[in-house]
Amino acid sequence: MATVELTKENFDQVVSDNDFILIDFWASWCGPCRQFAPVFESASERHDDLVFAKVDTEAQQELAAAFEIRSIPTLMIVRENVAVFAQPGALPEAALEDVIGQARELDMDEVRKSVEEAKAAQGPEDAREAS
Repeated sequence: MATVELTKENFDQVVSDNDFILIDFWASWCGPCRQFAPVFESASERHDDLVFAKVDTEAQQELAAAFEIRSIPTLMIVRENVAVFAQPGALPEAALEDVIGQARELDMDEVRKSVEEAKAAQGPEDAREAS
């Protein structure tokens, strides 16, 4: 599958329609981004069951801001609408393969349970701040 260009217009649709997405936040002026691009593209060819997507942080500043991207390239993995990995820096091929393998092995029921527990733990504190 070819790499998908994510924009604020198609982001929600692509994420909701796919269970496993790797997102590369990048910019054309960024040297490490240009180094990581062929590694990302090569992985997309090996893992044709996954969606590989790119966000040009210059053209899609609202998306970059929404995800609090402070350093590029940043790789994010979203599984079943949950961000399970986010790390800045150009990963070498072996590291990218390792991260993909770990993300594949995640028990998403456990991940969702942890997310819900974290939200519940924050609940009373957030309510106090709002009042």
